[in-house]
Formats: sequence, C-alpha cells, structure tokens
Amino acid sequence: MISLGEQSEKLIRQCRLFEGEVVSEISTIFQGDVTLLARVYSGALIGIDAYSVEVEVDVYPGLPYVAVVGLPDNAVKESIARVKSAIVNSGYPLPPRRITINLAPAGLKKEGSGFDLPIALGLLSALDLLPQDRLKDYIIVGELSLDGRIKSVRGVLSLGLAARDRGFKGVIVPELNAAEAAVVDGISVLGVSTLLTAAGFLMNRISLEPTKPRDGHTSGRQGKYFIDFGEIKGQEYAKRAVEVAAAGGHNVLMIGPPGSGKTMISQRIPTILPEPVFEESLETTRIYSAAGLLGRNKSVMTVRPFRSPHHTVSDAGLIGGGAIPRPGEVSLAHNGVLFLDELPEFRKNVLEVLRQPLEDGEVTISRAQVAITFPARFMLIAAMNPCPCGYRGDPKHECTCSKQSVDRYWSKISGPLLDRIDIHLEVPSVQWRDLTAMPNGESSQDIRARVNRAREIQLTRLGKTGLFSNAQMGSALIKKHCPMGTESMNFLEKAFTKLGLSARAYHRVLKIARTIADLDSAEEIQTAHVAEAVQYRSLDRRYM
Repeated sequence: MISLGEQSEKLIRQCRLFEGEVVSEISTIFQGDVTLLARVYSGALIGIDAYSVEVEVDVYPGLPYVAVVGLPDNAVKESIARVKSAIVNSGYPLPPRRITINLAPAGLKKEGSGFDLPIALGLLSALDLLPQDRLKDYIIVGELSLDGRIKSVRGVLSLGLAARDRGFKGVIVPELNAAEAAVVDGISVLGVSTLLTAAGFLMNRISLEPTKPRDGHTSGRQGKYFIDFGEIKGQEYAKRAVEVAAAGGHNVLMIGPPGSGKTMISQRIPTILPEPVFEESLETTRIYSAAGLLGRNKSVMTVRPFRSPHHTVSDAGLIGGGAIPRPGEVSLAHNGVLFLDELPEFRKNVLEVLRQPLEDGEVTISRAQVAITFPARFMLIAAMNPCPCGYRGDPKHECTCSKQSVDRYWSKISGPLLDRIDIHLEVPSVQWRDLTAMPNGESSQDIRARVNRAREIQLTRLGKTGLFSNAQMGSALIKKHCPMGTESMNFLEKAFTKLGLSARAYHRVLKIARTIADLDSAEEIQTAHVAEAVQYRSLDRRYM
C-alpha cells in the first residue's frame, strides 16, 4: 500500500514534468500588455454557517502592486506574501504586474487564512495557466505554506454543506480536512496537499480520487472512557437522580459538603449518556470545526462533549463573542454536558447569561453588522456547597457561617436561573460503611442501557419535531405527551400548592415525571413517577 506521503511525492513529480511548458506559456502571455481576469469560488463562515465567496483576480500592466478589497482582515491581507512565495517556490515564475483581488460579497467581513489557495489558483488562472471552466465547479479553501504545502483550515464541514446546497460539483480542501468534508453526501471532496497538486488537477494533468467517508464516522476516541459509575461508593439516591437526568437530558444542581462526590459523579455523566444520533454528531462537529477544535484527520464526533470551564471564565468565554463572534463554552457543550463546579464562585453576570441558552437551546450574539446565532442545547450540571464553609446541615461538622454570609452566598444564584434547572439534588457526605462496601456499584454500561431504552422511546414519540429528549419539549408538547390519571393530577396539584411552584417549575416537574415513566416503559405518568419527580426539587421543598 502506498502511503499518503509517497502519493504526494508522485503527484509533485508529475507536476514538475510540465513545469517547463508552464514557464514557456507564461513568457508568451506577458510579451504584450494584456489585462486578464479570473474568478474562483471559496467560502467563509458566519458563526458556524458558511457562505460562498467569489475571489476575483485581475492582472494588468503597471507598476507591481497588489490590492485586496472586499473587507479582508489582517490574515487575508497577509496572504499575499504567502501566496507569492508559494507560487514561486512551486516552480511558477511570477512576472511583475499590477494585481487587484476582490472578495465578494464586499459587504461582509472576510477572515482567516483559508483564502490563500483560491487566491493562488485565481492568480494562476489570470495568468492563463488554469482553465476558468474547471474553477467554477468547486469551492476551494486552504492555507499555504511558503513552500507550497497546504495546511488545514477550520469550518470545512460547513463549507461542504454550503457547496452541496448551492449546486457545486464538489470542494477542494486541504488533505488533512478531507475526511471531515467527506461526511457530506452528494458532493465530490478532493483533498490536496500542495499547490502543485491542486494546479495539476485543474489543468487535467493529474487525477484525484474523491475522499470517501470513513466507516462509523469515527472521531478518534470511539466512545471509550477510562472512568465508570461503578467506582462511586454509596450515593444511590444521587446516582438515580443523575440517571433520570441523563435519560431525559435534564439540568442538575448538586448541593453538598466538600468531598461528598459531586465532582466525581458529574465527571462520569458522559459515560451513561446515550450515543448521539447522526444529526446530533453533525451539529456538534460543525461547531468544533468552526472553532478550529476538531483536530486533524477527524470526521464526525461520536462522543458527547464535556466542558468544564473555570469559575474565572468571562461572559464572552462562556456564551461566545469577540469582534468576529466565536462559539463559547455553552456552544462547545452542545448535545453534551456543561459542568460548572463551585457555582456561586462564578461571577453573577456570567451566570445570568446562561438564562437564554437554557431556555431556548441557542444563543444570539449581536454586532453592528450582523447577529449570529449559535446552537447551545446542553445538559447543565452544576455543583455547589450549601454555604461558604461547606458544612451547613452536615451532622459531622459544625457550620461557621453567619446567616448574612449564607444569604450572600446564595444570592449569587438568581431565582430565574434556579427555575431553569430541572433537578435540585442534595448530596450528603459518604458514610464509612459505603466507602468500605464491596463490590463496586452498578457499572456505567448497565445504567447506559436503561438510558438508551428511555431515549429510544423519546425519539419515537417526538418523531419529526427535531427534538431528541424530554427536556427539550415546550408547553404544547408537554400537554400532548404527559398524560396523567386523576390520582396523579391530584397529587401534583397538592405539591404545586404546598411548594408554591412557578409555572416553569411545574412544567419541569412534568418533564421529569415523563422521563421517569419512560425509564419504567410506562405510557401514562403514574403517581409514583410524580412523587419521585417532586423529590428532585429540593430547593422548593426547603421552603415548605
């Protein structure tokens, strides 16, 4: 089997066979003062969505000068130096001429180094070395090295989707990004490693085989974990609540003293989450691709993300932002878990920006020229102590906090934010007999099997709504899919009145009860399901 490196070297040797012919063609072209114009199609990102960009290159007589117009950022302006060196070092002479490069549409900001390759190919086409009719079939992106090698860029998956939707034949992308773009059906994905390879293909001197999608769309980790729920001693109540949360995609707030296992439980939640369906994997991959975090030679992420930002994170780091908005932690946790340890240590203004994504499953960042929406549908898992010292209500330790300090500690978490958290869970200290108990607890694999069955029921029920779990249901779907008998309804009415639940909390109890019923494979929500769901609203019960 020939390695990729050997294939690249073979292609380079083939390209150099016609290098002498190329030089003679260039010398013929520039004997007269002729204006030449070329057009190449590339792409750029707005958020995680791609749009096509026309790269127009005009070469005409005059003093040597290059002008780039169309709202390029600094990376695009600097591409001229890279393009010139790559062309010359690939064996093409570059006669001194006046060059204008236009990136259309001119009203949108262009950023990144992905325009290097289309600018270089447009320049070669303007020199009449590449046929224009071949360029119109492809969206082309890639960053150039000074020696003509092509480096990976971000957002290739979204560019592939844009090429398909706009009727292009295919995309020409860096070889390292080809597996990512090959996930898109209906287009030809050509991976190139050098400028010579790309030029040779467009000149019909070299043939390239389209990249095929990898079997299983592996992301590298293949869903393997090195931690397990079986390692957690005791805390059966907490583990049951987390199983319910994983089955329905519910948000959880764990409250307990230091060392009770809150962080340990949270870190193991991804091991019991159901495997993402392909649509979820594609959404998550688009976000990581746009953020440049997908990694080399990766196709689709098959492992749900787990993000755990430090409590010093800024609101822009958590929610996304920047001069050109990039996805934040809430979007990087899309279809996965966002874990906030020591919740009250986060700045209050940072926590408050979570309210929109928790409610809508997306976040909108507005700028003067554009408003960008990022998907942000995640499970929020938060952990905190009951007081600043951590031992309020602990029978083994005395709490040293004053009432004022406790109130100030809790005031950092607003009522509207707590309302958006489905499950409030008290996690007590672990008992000695639990720590020394043998054997280990139930494994993640066994819990995950029950979670998968519950999610399959939800996927069947939600059908064509585009939703994947009970936690995503709105009021109309709750009314439709949460049937209860008279006894269950009467019990819930008493709980609602006694606890003083808000309308939002009432809907959250219904969704939790629906998930518990799904774990029991029950069509109708029973009184026992409602009772268990109410038990997971400990902060409401605290004020009974």
